[in-house]
Amino acid sequence: MKKIAAGLAALLLAAVVFQPSAGLAESKTSADVDRELKSLQKEVQDARNQKSKAAAEKEEAQHYKDKTTLNLQYVMDQIEQVSSQLTKISVQIDETETSLRITAEELQAAQDRIAAREKLLEQRIRLIYMDGEVSYLDVLLSSTSFTDFLNRADSLKTIVDQDQDLLVQHKQDKLYVLDKKKELEGQYAKAKDLYAQMEDRKSELAVKEKEKLVLIAKYDQEIELSEEISEEQDMLLVQLATKRSQLQQERNKLAAEEAARRAAAAKAAAEKRAREIAAAEARAKEQAAAKAAAAKKSAAATSLGSSRAAASGNGGPFAMPVSGAYVSSAYGSRTHPVTGEQGSMHTGQDFAAAEGTDIRAVESGTVILAEWWSTYGNCVIVDHGGGVWTLYAHIRQGGIKVSEGQQVSRGQKIAEVGSTGRSTGPHLHFEVRVNGSPVNPAPYL
Repeated sequence: MKKIAAGLAALLLAAVVFQPSAGLAESKTSADVDRELKSLQKEVQDARNQKSKAAAEKEEAQHYKDKTTLNLQYVMDQIEQVSSQLTKISVQIDETETSLRITAEELQAAQDRIAAREKLLEQRIRLIYMDGEVSYLDVLLSSTSFTDFLNRADSLKTIVDQDQDLLVQHKQDKLYVLDKKKELEGQYAKAKDLYAQMEDRKSELAVKEKEKLVLIAKYDQEIELSEEISEEQDMLLVQLATKRSQLQQERNKLAAEEAARRAAAAKAAAEKRAREIAAAEARAKEQAAAKAAAAKKSAAATSLGSSRAAASGNGGPFAMPVSGAYVSSAYGSRTHPVTGEQGSMHTGQDFAAAEGTDIRAVESGTVILAEWWSTYGNCVIVDHGGGVWTLYAHIRQGGIKVSEGQQVSRGQKIAEVGSTGRSTGPHLHFEVRVNGSPVNPAPYL
């Protein structure tokens, strides 16, 4: 009955604890499920601890029960010994009762003989009293012959002997009766003592047996209670394991949904970025076409004016990598400032600035390179997703402020202007690369 009640209580408790709320389930996230799983794990651990404790208590109770059983086995051995003694006492009692019966019969026979002799003596005395005392000499002298004399003498002797023997036996029987009475008294006393011993031993055995039953019942009850607790914890562990499986499935489902949403958002962002890049390239082409004529008329003047004007951007999606700098060399064909090579392709845009000027990320992304890289000197490359990279070169020694794998945000300081690698002076060489190939960075700024 206890086990059924305990099981129902555990089931009701589990139903209250694990019943999800309809309103919360709709807005639940994988993080919420993770927190529920952690809480559930704690309950599992508590249940396991309770089960272990119950098992330990059961083992302890079993130990003491076994120990008590061993002690009681000793008592039972004593009980067996006493029972054997009681058997011997019973045999002795039976023998004593038999002896009492025989002695009583012998006493009764002796008393009967005494009564018979007393009756005979009483008759002899009455006869003597009635006939008077007869002289043995008169009897002998009244003989008619010598033979008659001898016969009379033998008869008198026989009578005298009989009287003497009767008196002797009478005396002996009286003494015998006294001895038998004493013997009976002793035997009765012994029997009474034996019966008393037997009752004492029976009482002692009854007490020991009762103690044994009480002790064993006590430890049996403790063992049964421990087993009930262990069974309750087993049921609770099964319920917790079921709930944990359900929560894990729910977490996996929510995580998949969240991943799908992030993937959709990333795809939308990439598509938006691609559209912005395409629009920027289109604007750049329009601007390039519009400036083409003016560039042909006065390439030198235009180049000088562009290099001396402070770079402020062209309305592109990226921020400026440095502040207060001017473009000292644009993207495209030029005479290489170091080698003097004619028609050399300049793959980026140079910003002239004082050494130590802050270089900032033009957009959020992941650093994929932050070290010395060939003729670029100290260099940082940031991956912005969608195949778009930005490159920052000629950073001064100790000027790299980020590390490979680090996430950076738009406008975050990532380095300082320097003149490392193949460079004629302090400046930032900035590139935009799409799928690994450099493109004109002007439309992006």
